[in-house]
Amino acid sequence: MSSRFERTFSTLMIVTMIIVTWASHQVMSRTSHKTGNIAAKHEQWMVESARTYKDQAEKEMRFKIFKKNHEFVEKFNREQGINNNHTYKLRLNKFADLTPDHPHSNRSNWFKNLNSSKMSFYDSIDWNERGAVTPVKDQGSCNCCWTFTAVAAVEGLNKIRTGAISVTFGAATSGLLHPKRGLASECVYPYQGRQDYYCDGWRSSASWKYGAIRGYQYVQPATEEGLQEAVSRQPVSVAIDATWFNFYHGGVFTGPCGNTPNHGVTIVGYGTTTEAEGQHPYWLVKNRWGTNWGEGGSMRIFRGVGGSIS
Repeated sequence: MSSRFERTFSTLMIVTMIIVTWASHQVMSRTSHKTGNIAAKHEQWMVESARTYKDQAEKEMRFKIFKKNHEFVEKFNREQGINNNHTYKLRLNKFADLTPDHPHSNRSNWFKNLNSSKMSFYDSIDWNERGAVTPVKDQGSCNCCWTFTAVAAVEGLNKIRTGAISVTFGAATSGLLHPKRGLASECVYPYQGRQDYYCDGWRSSASWKYGAIRGYQYVQPATEEGLQEAVSRQPVSVAIDATWFNFYHGGVFTGPCGNTPNHGVTIVGYGTTTEAEGQHPYWLVKNRWGTNWGEGGSMRIFRGVGGSIS
């Protein structure tokens, strides 16, 4: 009896071990298959983004970041499909192998808080529709977002005041938003996107000046009403914490939002989504990460949260 029980128990143990081993193998196979799929996506993304690495160690390190970002985007969009609790969606883009803060590193809070007077403004406005916004550009790896946002504001104001608009630009080096000599046109002084590029004094001389500003006005800090009044008059340069919208793809971005400005953008309008979209108030933001990012290079950020405005 004891011998039969021992044989039966041994048989059950073997069967159990086989089942556990098989289940473990299945989990490992699925994990391996999933990692393999992501690795294939990484390879495809490298080709599409023309991304190369200096060695295998860097590639492995970047793949781990890519995998983490891929999982984050997939989970976010999956939750949106199940619960419909997001007003925007995400997609992997040129930032896919970077940590959330990497695209905004080496950028500081160079904007001052702004103040305003009496407030009166339109219910909605889009300066694109009024011809005061030039096509979206791509700053590349050069940390010169401050230059793009300053130029976009001057371009818009120049169009409003004179009726003329041109793709203008300045030197890609860190500095003030108040140019001393104005701005040359893109055809005269094309954007280089290099950190080691020095300003060409001849091309940036007053004789080549296309547009200029005589001064600037601060918008009252921490009030969206003051910002709304300013945007109703012209495109406005702002500083934001861009850490969380690297992979933004469309819709009204509702957060998470940081409180450390690290990127310069231009607000070119504001409005409210349609009733079918939930009637969400938003700011229309022109970015400079190329047209493959966001909604053709722009994004909509939820308006009316009473957050800190820079």
